[in-house]
Amino acid sequence: MLTPCSFLQIRSALRTGNHHPAIIRQKKATLYTASQCCKHNKERKFSGPRMMEQPADEHRENYRGVRAMPFVMGNETFEKLGSTGTLSNLLVYLTTVFHMKTITATTLVNIFNGTTNIATLAGAFLCDTYFGRYRTLAFASVASFLGMVAIALTAAISKLHPPQCAGGKQDTCPAVTPWQMTFLLCGLGLLVIGGGGIRPCNLAFGADQFNPQTESGRKGITSFFNWYYFTSTLAMMISLTVVVYVQSDISWAWGLAIPAFLMFCSCVLFLAGSRIYVKVQPDGSPLTSVVQVTVAAVKKRKLEPPEQPRLSLFNHVPARSINSNLPYTDQFRFLDKAAILTTDDQIMSDGASATPWRLCSLQQVEEVKCLLRVIPIWASALLYYISLIQQQTYAVFQALQSNRRLGNTNFKIPAASYAIFSMLGLTIWIPIYDRLIVPWLAKYTRKEGGITILQKMGAGMALGVATTLVSGMVEGRRRELAARSPAGVDPRSKVSISSLSAFWLVPQLTLAGISEAFTVIAQIELYYKQFPENMRSIGGSLSFVSVAASSYLSGLLISMVHQVTKNSACGDWLAEDLNNGRLDLFYYLVATLGVINMGYFAVCARWYKYKGNGGAATPLETGENLLFKTI
Repeated sequence: MLTPCSFLQIRSALRTGNHHPAIIRQKKATLYTASQCCKHNKERKFSGPRMMEQPADEHRENYRGVRAMPFVMGNETFEKLGSTGTLSNLLVYLTTVFHMKTITATTLVNIFNGTTNIATLAGAFLCDTYFGRYRTLAFASVASFLGMVAIALTAAISKLHPPQCAGGKQDTCPAVTPWQMTFLLCGLGLLVIGGGGIRPCNLAFGADQFNPQTESGRKGITSFFNWYYFTSTLAMMISLTVVVYVQSDISWAWGLAIPAFLMFCSCVLFLAGSRIYVKVQPDGSPLTSVVQVTVAAVKKRKLEPPEQPRLSLFNHVPARSINSNLPYTDQFRFLDKAAILTTDDQIMSDGASATPWRLCSLQQVEEVKCLLRVIPIWASALLYYISLIQQQTYAVFQALQSNRRLGNTNFKIPAASYAIFSMLGLTIWIPIYDRLIVPWLAKYTRKEGGITILQKMGAGMALGVATTLVSGMVEGRRRELAARSPAGVDPRSKVSISSLSAFWLVPQLTLAGISEAFTVIAQIELYYKQFPENMRSIGGSLSFVSVAASSYLSGLLISMVHQVTKNSACGDWLAEDLNNGRLDLFYYLVATLGVINMGYFAVCARWYKYKGNGGAATPLETGENLLFKTI
């Protein structure tokens, strides 16, 4: 039996008794009359703003919410413990055990990190198109475990790494053999596969366990994002302290075996919850629909836009589509032409377009609009991450040339360990914000999260600017004291050590952590909630892609500043010896870029319309309302 006519066809049939010429022609050219369409409409159920068949009861999801969290969060925590424990000290491992030169090891690590971040796009596409999040996570977790085992074996088995240097001299170290390098690269390759599947999927998979149609479910999703980031950061802190200590001071074999065992626990815990998970099935290639809308809009570019797009555009939602029905929005109206019915278009018996590269549904058009609205917001994150990246690089150099003694003792805190204060700021702030500030704000704003996602993101960007400003002021004071009253000279680099305590770096690092708690979490939440449901894994990969792109932009900015200032009157801002440079001016430059970026973000945020909220637009009318108005 054929499905109902479109709303416009029903109205036309009721008024004139004629049928729209685009209604097809199956093999025997069977057509509906207006009365048949109306009769069939009465037999259908209505859900939301658009007419669609209700799926059978067996397809309704049984959301377990909090019950699934021990498995999801446990899997994430152990995975972070394992991956961070393996990768955080990888540079040291390559230079000390594999005897690589610093530049070679740095290049290899950068290629590995960049490849892993880019692999998230491929992993997300395969997840949303073919395998679904559950199977992708299961496969990727096993791949990560095998990769960690392979790297641990390079430390445990003597034939898988070069022998120690003769007499402890660097110039007498045996070179790594092709076989040893191949085995190491295989382990790193498995980690790339694992990271490419885990990173874009685990957050979306956890949020899938909550019902987005209920108030408690929506609150659960928002809270889950906060606690997900909290546990991830806490796990990273443990790995950066305990696991790194075992690797550096006890044994590389044990230090790399511990992360592999933790990853094994992650796999076991994830699979243990299989029976209670909500497993969203893939809905075909989501990118194909995007391309179809673009092609159809281009083909129909010469058509006049409809006066009443909500009523006249072709609209068909498959009964089993996992995507929520979207209201019409008046942005990117040139895409509306993809849903204009013409005499050349054909409709199949189930109501779908028979020519999907010429005629797309309004639902497809609105899904593409969702993507286009997110892109400017995503672009604003590129400059924001530059400020955070400086806290991971130049803040370490600041610590190296500051007084790192703990009180009056001779114990010096490692320069890289000061990054822990950024994580502490994040882990302390998230529970305070989630349990105290959000409920307080919700009383006044009457919004579930206290403030909107974009407001949260903007607050984090403002804190990012504050972070770089504080960094510049601290660096100015550090440099001044290094010249006036140095605490000594570094025996290795022969540079002066400032008498300023390295603990003065704590404020900027803490601000960076709180800024990250606002913007990064809001960014992840935005991608999950605003992307169509069948593209959420792709949305989850965007944050990693933006970090990778920001790393490249940061490197480009540093190179440009170095080239421009090295022959200037004030000297190279980014000199090898910070005491001879002007790192403070570089920080102020980054802060200026951050202010400009905030202005750009404010414009984008004001223009942005959240998915499901068409602003001035109204939801698409149901068949019942349309028939009532027509009659």
